[in-house]
Amino acid sequence: MNKHEKFVITINRQFGTGGHEVGAEIAKRLGVKLLDKQILEAVARKFAIGEETVKKLESRNMSWWDDFTQFYRSYMIDNKYHDLGPELTSHQLFEAQAMVIRQIAAEESCVVIGRCAFDIFKNHPNALKIFIHSPEEKRIKRIVEKYGVTEADAKLMIVDNDYTRELYTKTYTGTEWYDARNYDVTLDVSAFGLNGSVDYLMALVGDD
Repeated sequence: MNKHEKFVITINRQFGTGGHEVGAEIAKRLGVKLLDKQILEAVARKFAIGEETVKKLESRNMSWWDDFTQFYRSYMIDNKYHDLGPELTSHQLFEAQAMVIRQIAAEESCVVIGRCAFDIFKNHPNALKIFIHSPEEKRIKRIVEKYGVTEADAKLMIVDNDYTRELYTKTYTGTEWYDARNYDVTLDVSAFGLNGSVDYLMALVGDD
């Protein structure tokens, strides 16, 4: 990846690894936009859905795309928009999301968290696709400390969130979330720590 030209860095991560923090710090150091929940906001604006509803959707679990689809359908019914043609499907909403991501990336360099961006930019000429992982016991410890939950609850959160991400990836890309061939780099953050992981990844893109 050449950081002196327009680029995209995509980060997929297991739940509880701190992958979002890694992506946010990389974006900060490179001085580029971080895309995560902003994507949902942009799609919501496209379909004229209010800010409060966006916040409500964002506060829900990782199956937000199903929530968004359900809300959009209800929104159309409640507002009597019955003449808009075929019902908008979740796949169409996914394509709307992908379009927003591509539009932003076409205008400026960015770091994209999740959202199957590794697949959206699989043919991009200047993209670095990263997968962040860590042993379960390390993730459990981090989730307990971050959210103040029990170890049992932390384990359930891992199972639920990782499964949702696997299913989401399979549904919308036809590929496997854990397939290393989807990524340029897979990194065990427990071997470096969060700051060390950022330093390592920055060295790959040229930290000058």
